[in-house]
Amino acid sequence: MGYSNWSDDAYSHLKSKRANASRDDIFVNNKKGAASPRMSPLNLKFRESRDSEAHPESLAIGVFLDVTGSMGRIPEVLVREKLGKLMNTLITHGIAHPQLLFGAIGDHISDRHPLQIGQFESGTDELDQWLTEIYIEGGGGGQVMESYTLAWLFAARHTSIDCFEKRRQKGFVFTIGDEAAWDTISTDHLKSLMGYAQADSVTDKELLAEAERTYHVFHIHVNEASYKNDPRVLGYWKNILGERLIILNDHAAIAETIATTVAVIHGIDAKQVLAAFDNKTANTVSEALVNINKGGASSKAGTNKKGIFKF
Repeated sequence: MGYSNWSDDAYSHLKSKRANASRDDIFVNNKKGAASPRMSPLNLKFRESRDSEAHPESLAIGVFLDVTGSMGRIPEVLVREKLGKLMNTLITHGIAHPQLLFGAIGDHISDRHPLQIGQFESGTDELDQWLTEIYIEGGGGGQVMESYTLAWLFAARHTSIDCFEKRRQKGFVFTIGDEAAWDTISTDHLKSLMGYAQADSVTDKELLAEAERTYHVFHIHVNEASYKNDPRVLGYWKNILGERLIILNDHAAIAETIATTVAVIHGIDAKQVLAAFDNKTANTVSEALVNINKGGASSKAGTNKKGIFKF
C-alpha cells in the first residue's frame, strides 16, 4: 500500500467539511456501535509497506491509538487538526516517503474490539479514511492496564515492510495511551482475536523483543487526567521500555512528538524540527523527548548513535 501522495489542499478541504461535525459523524462506525470488518485482525496475514515509483524509499510508521475512556479524544484531534502537521513535519524534515498505519487499541480482557488495524498509506484521502474508520469503543476494564502489547504482536508477526526488508532500516511503532499494559496474552485470547489455530501464551517482553527486530518501539504516555504521574503506570513503562518511554503532558502535541522522534532518529537536529512549531508546542515536545536516554538509537538496525536527543 501507500502509492498515493500527501496533499495539503485535500486535507484542508476535509478539515473544512468537518468543522461542525460531531465525533460520531466523523468516526462513522461509532453510530454502528462496532468496529469495521476491514479493520479486524482475525485471520489477517500481513499489512504491507512497499516501495513504489511515487515512494521509492518508504518508511513504515505504525501509530496505535488507545480508544478507551478519555483517550478517544486523540484520534479526533488528529482528524480535525493534526494529521497535516504530522505528515508535513515528517516530509519537510527528511522523511520524504512516510507510510503510516493507524491502529486502535482497547482491552483484550473486556472489550469486543481490542485491536483494529488500518493499512500503511501515504495519501491524504487514504490516511483519513483509515483514521476515521476507527471505532472509538470507549471501553477498558478499569484495571489500569490496556492491551498495547497487541500492537507489538501485530507489528512483529503481521507486517511486511520494505524499509527493513530491502534496506535494513527499521520502521517505527508508537503506542499512545495513559495506562500500563497487560503483561501476558493467553493462548485462548490469541486464538479468538487473531484466529491462530495453535498458539502459546506470550509475554509483553517477548513481544517487545520480536517487534524490536524490525521497528523502533516507543510508547507515548499521555500524562493527564486520572493517571498523571501514576507510579504504577510510569513504573511499568520505565521498566520495560526505559529510554523509549515518552511522557507527554499535553495530548494536543501528539503529532509533533511522533514526527520529531522519527526525524531525530534519522539524524535531523531536534532544534531544527522544534523551530517549526509555536513556542508552547516546541516546549511541550522538548520536555517529552528530553526524558529519553541520550543514547537513543539510529535508523539502521544494529547500530547506535550518541547524543541524538540533545536539545
